[in-house]
Amino acid sequence: MTSLIKWMPMLEPFEEMSSIPAIDMYEDKDNVIVETQLAGIDPAKVDISIENDILSIKGEAEKQSEIDEKNYYRKEIRRGSFYRSIQLPTHCLGNEAKAKSEDGILKITIPKAPEAKPNKIKIETNK
Repeated sequence: MTSLIKWMPMLEPFEEMSSIPAIDMYEDKDNVIVETQLAGIDPAKVDISIENDILSIKGEAEKQSEIDEKNYYRKEIRRGSFYRSIQLPTHCLGNEAKAKSEDGILKITIPKAPEAKPNKIKIETNK
């Protein structure tokens, strides 16, 4: 009987590609909070910036394997550079943002800007 299963290589060629990290974004009363996974990435090698209410996160996930490339059966853990840029949902004070890495999760807390209060303008008359 002839096998109907076609042989396919098991090694996908997407390693060393740039990736887009998944994020969670939520808010509390005073802050916008963004979380992303950084498991296996040195937080000192991650750059975070906020400009015009756009948050950017970029860095490099270094390869730390001593296994020869040709000995893999599957290679699904992404390595290489990553980048994510996202519009914040409200005007924030980017220069007051704080970032903390704990248990492989990067948590960025960005204070919301105080809402502009309505400016009441009195109308002058010539009476």
